Amino acid sequence: MPNIAANVTASLQSLVYEFDVIAHNMANASTTGYKRQFSSFADALGSQLDPAADPDSAEAVVAPAFDFSQGHLTQTGRNLDLALTGKGFFVVETPDGPLYTRNGMFQTNQNGQIVDSEGRLIAGEGGPLVIPGSVDSSKIGVGVDGTVHAGEIAVGRLRIVDFADAEDQLLPAGTSCWRAPVDTPPVAAVGTVVRQGYREASNVTLVNELVNMITVTRAYEANVKLVSKSSEATNSLLGVAMG
Repeated sequence: MPNIAANVTASLQSLVYEFDVIAHNMANASTTGYKRQFSSFADALGSQLDPAADPDSAEAVVAPAFDFSQGHLTQTGRNLDLALTGKGFFVVETPDGPLYTRNGMFQTNQNGQIVDSEGRLIAGEGGPLVIPGSVDSSKIGVGVDGTVHAGEIAVGRLRIVDFADAEDQLLPAGTSCWRAPVDTPPVAAVGTVVRQGYREASNVTLVNELVNMITVTRAYEANVKLVSKSSEATNSLLGVAMG
């Protein structure tokens, strides 16, 4: 009985975590480049409710993962709104090392360098991409291969990378950004197409998240009842033992 109670308590903790993940997904349903998180809470719940399961396994945390599937593209017509079709990430340069993102809402800073919404440099294959001050933003062109032109001037090519089958090793590093472990180096993306004047929407489907939230809520309620019954049974046994 104590083992069951411990397993159910751990299940409740996992369900609370899953509820938070779903709520986070829903809050970012309109965030450009956002990728939904998920965890296999249902499988974990089943194993934790098994009376024969190792009680120590009940303390395991349900590990999160990201769904990197393609989000819908929305046309904006803005020259520095860029979206990727296919696998791959833009590279954002930071003092703590590169980050990787699908959010292509870019702009230029006072030095003409292409940056993200937080002012961080967007990597080109040969370094920062600089738009001459004499060139109007309406004259910026980006080819499907990521080559950037300022009027008739080729200023470089966006660095677009991929992690092949190691995407599940990426770690969250802020909204719509990820960091790669040192032992998971990126490679040049192959077959990825850059779409100028588009944004990639979040891949969150609100209806699905609502269904998941209802499922988690019901599972939580069922487990609370199970904990209550387990406690009642334990008290009954103690009552009999104590005469």
